[in-house]
Amino acid sequence: MKPLAVSMGDPAGIGLELAMRVWSEREAATPRFYLVADPDAVLRAARRIGLPTPRLQVSDNPSELVGKPDVLGVFSTGLAIEEIPGAPDPRNAQATILAIERGVAAVSGGAASALVTLPISKSVLQGQGFGFPGHTECIAHLTQNMNWPCQRGPVMMLAGPTLRVALATIHTPLRDVASALTSERIVVVGRVVGEALQRDFGIDAPRIALCGLNPHAGEQGRIGREEIDVINPAAAQLRAEGWNVSDARSADALFHDAARRDYDAVIALYHDQGLIPIKTLHFWDAVNITLGLPIIRTSPDHGTGFDIAGTGLARPDSLRSALRQAWDMAARRSGA
Repeated sequence: MKPLAVSMGDPAGIGLELAMRVWSEREAATPRFYLVADPDAVLRAARRIGLPTPRLQVSDNPSELVGKPDVLGVFSTGLAIEEIPGAPDPRNAQATILAIERGVAAVSGGAASALVTLPISKSVLQGQGFGFPGHTECIAHLTQNMNWPCQRGPVMMLAGPTLRVALATIHTPLRDVASALTSERIVVVGRVVGEALQRDFGIDAPRIALCGLNPHAGEQGRIGREEIDVINPAAAQLRAEGWNVSDARSADALFHDAARRDYDAVIALYHDQGLIPIKTLHFWDAVNITLGLPIIRTSPDHGTGFDIAGTGLARPDSLRSALRQAWDMAARRSGA
């Protein structure tokens, strides 16, 4: 398989530092990858956290970056100005955006098996014309014209060793969640999750649990009617299509040890409903995965870490997991 492409994220954050730590501590089982980044920023990231300076192979052609054992490939994407750890500079926003675009192009063009994205600062990018809430929506836009025979997303999934949670709404304000939820939206998310569990996770007959929106899943309409009017009709349609999907279940009883043995993934209806349990169980090693797209994209499940950039304190667990997850998914799609 081709190596993974790793886009640099915000150069003032911890992303490149984590990539350098993973590269420095790589083992035989570490997936092969190259960076889509500014080569000098890569070297600076290694030096400022006390790591050996890596040997680089810098190229404007990602097809040349085949993943040599002792050489780190860099698909060159130059910064406008040298980064200052912890101080994001809007002048580097275009380079950050370009790294995402080039990473997507490398995967879609066959020069990489999958894309792993290092964290971005959404506020910095959006102030410079980045018209998306985050990576998920941006990559969906960049791949919208690619052929995809399955149900198209994007759907955000957070995955750890004992829990997978997909979101029916992503960065939606809590007061708007109920109006944003429709049966049609839940059906699309259910299809995307079911197909991804089969295709990308190797689960032939996936079991999907569906969260309720209201306390106690509405108590038969006494605490809200969304379960009756919107959520359970969507579950019924998905079951009619052959998917093993539950009716709305009370979210407060869905994430303990015994409950998690009954399903392969949960569909949560809003951001914190899903992210609180996954981060409680897998704060250090959860992975952000975008489902329902023609390319594979994963990311560490944390932000830019501006407050600890340059200190060497950032832990690479989630990036290691993101690389392994992307590699495993690419292997399943390729039949390797």
